[in-house]
Amino acid sequence: MGGVDRWVIHLDMDAFYASCEQLTRPTLAGRPVLVGGAGPRGVVAGASYQARAHGIRSAMPMSQARRLLPPNGVIVAPRFKLYELLSTRVFDLVAQYAPVLERISLDEAFAEPPSLAGASSAQVREFGARLREHIRTEVGLVASIGAASGKQVAKVASDEAKPDGLLVVDQGTERDFLAPLPTRALWGIGPVAEGKLRAIGVRTLGQLTALSDADAVFTLGSVVGRDLRRLATGVDDRPVSDRAELKQVSAETTFDRDLIDLASLRREVRDLAVHAHKRLVNAERVARTVVVKLRDTAFSTVTRSETMASPTDEFDQLASMAERLLLDPAEFGGVRLAGVAFSGLSVPHQDPLFTLSVPASAALETSVSRAPAPVAPSTGWRPGDDVVHEEHGSGWVQGAGHGRVTVRFETLASGPGVARTFTQEDPALRRGDQADCLA
Repeated sequence: MGGVDRWVIHLDMDAFYASCEQLTRPTLAGRPVLVGGAGPRGVVAGASYQARAHGIRSAMPMSQARRLLPPNGVIVAPRFKLYELLSTRVFDLVAQYAPVLERISLDEAFAEPPSLAGASSAQVREFGARLREHIRTEVGLVASIGAASGKQVAKVASDEAKPDGLLVVDQGTERDFLAPLPTRALWGIGPVAEGKLRAIGVRTLGQLTALSDADAVFTLGSVVGRDLRRLATGVDDRPVSDRAELKQVSAETTFDRDLIDLASLRREVRDLAVHAHKRLVNAERVARTVVVKLRDTAFSTVTRSETMASPTDEFDQLASMAERLLLDPAEFGGVRLAGVAFSGLSVPHQDPLFTLSVPASAALETSVSRAPAPVAPSTGWRPGDDVVHEEHGSGWVQGAGHGRVTVRFETLASGPGVARTFTQEDPALRRGDQADCLA
């Protein structure tokens, strides 16, 4: 179980994007808030729990979410600089408790606090409660925490603790804790793997652990089948470590028997692309280059690559490119090893949900009502824009049109602020920086 004295925590900031908006724009506190593109192909990047109560969820088309949003709900454009600043504040604080953090994204991380080595479950609960309260009082955001003997169970525990919760899985009970949960609860099982498992009657993690290794590999593929079955038992001794800047994400496997036909090779490479893509999404990166590696029966290795004009995290485009790079085993020789890598990684300008599905202009459109997003005036003021006024200070645009702009002046420290209306050309108004609202 990774050692009886080992405790791993997984910290996940609740509804992070929407919570950042509610924190820095106090008028939005307690209201249904959606973060995302309001254009015709926009998607929900984040939703407050008040919005989720109406059936709205992340990755839902914004057109559908808008129909579900109650009249007091708002839609705002993502402010990634702000989210990065608040994320840094949170994890700088967490680093005071655990010097080694494995950051997964802006809003979640693993840690193995040295002070918890050999601790009892009660001591871990006290630690988690103290850390959550520290984040709440110092930053103003809510974190859910899961704690267990390994990373996988800690991650599942934090999911089960949401919203605004703490769950410690007593050591020795990991398998019992996981057994009744649906297979999708396991990090690494997505909709495709879930469908494959359902097809053979496996719906819970307990049923997954009951499979033989051979059945797990046959159903889920040779890359991860055995590992996922093992993780479903609660056994996870993977270390918590700092994540260096990623150069590429990849997946590869050596086949039990050499592949001699192109159709089989395509199936395996697409399976490898699925797992490389999961790592790309988890790392919150987009890729410009697809690399395929093939090794033949004589141990000769061929690497082929293709680079796109612009980076993406869109699976079908990446996987199709990988398939185009393949060589026919009938000409290349039997293939004993194959690998897929995505490189040329970068941080997207918009959330990964926006990289291909939303044009850049659409991703920045916003609305503060259920009505269609207004056309930006000639001055460029749009609802959600950050504003600074010479006299009134920092605020954000609530509405614009007909030659006028209404600004709500409020920040993290101000509490709910007053709204004032100006002409769009008012020289006292200028664009604000996303960090202004933290003052």
